[in-house]
Amino acid sequence: MTRALMIAAPRSGSGKTTVTLGLLCALRRRGIDVRAAKSGPDYIDPAFHAAATGQAGLNLDSWAMPPDLLGALAAQAAQSEVLVVEGAMGLFDGVPGTAGRSGAGADVAARLNLPVLLVLDVSGQSQSAAAIARGFMAHDPQVRIAGVILNRLGSARHERLIREAMAPLGLPVVGAIPRSEALVLPERHLGLVQADEHGDLPARLAALADMAERHLDLDTILALASETTAPSAPARHLPPPGQRIALARDAAFSFLYGHLLAAWREAGAEMVPFSPLADEGPDESCDACWLPGGYPELHAGTLAAAGRFKTQLAHFAQTRPVHGECGGYMALGAALVDAAGTAHAMAGLLGIETSFARRKMTLGYREAHLLAPCPLGPAGTRVRGHEFHYATITARGDDAPLADLSDAQGTLIGAEGSRRGHVTGTFFHAIAPA
Repeated sequence: MTRALMIAAPRSGSGKTTVTLGLLCALRRRGIDVRAAKSGPDYIDPAFHAAATGQAGLNLDSWAMPPDLLGALAAQAAQSEVLVVEGAMGLFDGVPGTAGRSGAGADVAARLNLPVLLVLDVSGQSQSAAAIARGFMAHDPQVRIAGVILNRLGSARHERLIREAMAPLGLPVVGAIPRSEALVLPERHLGLVQADEHGDLPARLAALADMAERHLDLDTILALASETTAPSAPARHLPPPGQRIALARDAAFSFLYGHLLAAWREAGAEMVPFSPLADEGPDESCDACWLPGGYPELHAGTLAAAGRFKTQLAHFAQTRPVHGECGGYMALGAALVDAAGTAHAMAGLLGIETSFARRKMTLGYREAHLLAPCPLGPAGTRVRGHEFHYATITARGDDAPLADLSDAQGTLIGAEGSRRGHVTGTFFHAIAPA
């Protein structure tokens, strides 16, 4: 039997990831087989979860994933002793539409019967924290708030005032964490600095485990976790783009969902990684090439100088499909302008030119209707996913678009992406078939 719970908050920036990582590491110290999942579209947090638990990270997304897929992935994760699901943004933040498919963490909590521990950033308030907790308790009868964790406390008196205000609610306070800059993980424009970029990650995780052991009531938290309801059923996945897939993997290209890789491997595909930053090209034995998203804008000079990578990629693309998502799409284009305004020549397999100097955030769920066959599927396929980038398109060239995109509510955004010969790309990140 797997016991499970969700760590959520009223808003982003409340400390969910810090609390989640501390809890995961402290439970693992106890010898508990613990696994984590992230609600919503996120590449970065699951990598930290994996480092903390020693098990692959996972995403559970109620909007982008059909219910059968979400259930199957949850059932897979529920093979551990304890499952901890980290919410995204605020617990009830999602998109209007079909009930249970808003993308909010609350959808996942309700579907999987997850008790929720609410992380409250109480800096700048005291008794008002109880009013917030009361509102969350009453907001949705399908979502059970099982306890609260007070984060960023200023003093013992601060904690006492909040605990006294919480007492009439009958809601246990299962953690009280003092304000500390030492617990903050560094960030950049797309979220936390990636897990594998921290040379001191084991020490950081150990410090978070120490924090959890000092300031969380681990025994009560374990007692509050309940048996999850995750019925497993046959699930639809995006098919692998090839039998042997050349996969760009390094600090510039790391954003690929774990459930996709697992599904491709289960379907019999083999991943053959290569590093563009090390001037490596796709292996000639492969029959498809995939360039994930990531941070090419931080490594544009190195990519521009990677002559062997670009030559071998161009040769590969003459006969076999090459697809780029977001950062991979930018790298397939003609040029990338970095934050300093310097233009760097990219692979030149698509006509797109992008700029990180002219930054504009694009964020949201997307449904793509493919206009032509590509590694995401045949023409006419509908795929759900999301966009999240700051780069802007300064020129598109004369390539045909890859897909028509709609937002989460079905409003048509327009034609997007590029295709030329065997090469395709888009800022859209694919998650699952619609």
